[in-house]
Amino acid sequence: MSQKDCIEKRRHPRIEHGVPVKICAPCADLVTETKNISRSGVYCRVSKYLEPMTKLKVTLMLPVKKEGRLHTKKIICSGVVVRVENIPFEDAFNVAVFFNEIKPGDGRALADHVQGVLVEKSRAN
Repeated sequence: MSQKDCIEKRRHPRIEHGVPVKICAPCADLVTETKNISRSGVYCRVSKYLEPMTKLKVTLMLPVKKEGRLHTKKIICSGVVVRVENIPFEDAFNVAVFFNEIKPGDGRALADHVQGVLVEKSRAN
């Protein structure tokens, strides 16, 4: 694989990180945790099949540090299912959700959270 092949094509950095999330779809409300997250979307495991292009209401419970203390910031946005993968031997699915509507301040909070985790991981290495 050449160096050119390894270039990240995503617009926003993505991290492997678990954040509690509630997904409200027309067929069900699902509570889960992200497998990875970025400013533009999440990837998570759900117990119900969600059709690609399904519109969702997404609620993230984002941990944020403020004045040295850990708080939870509730981020509510709209998303759309862009990919669904069946998990072999399980009655579950991995779904990728793109945020198509998110308040600018919430988007900044997500981006700041991702960047903070990246900084912590680089310090640990």
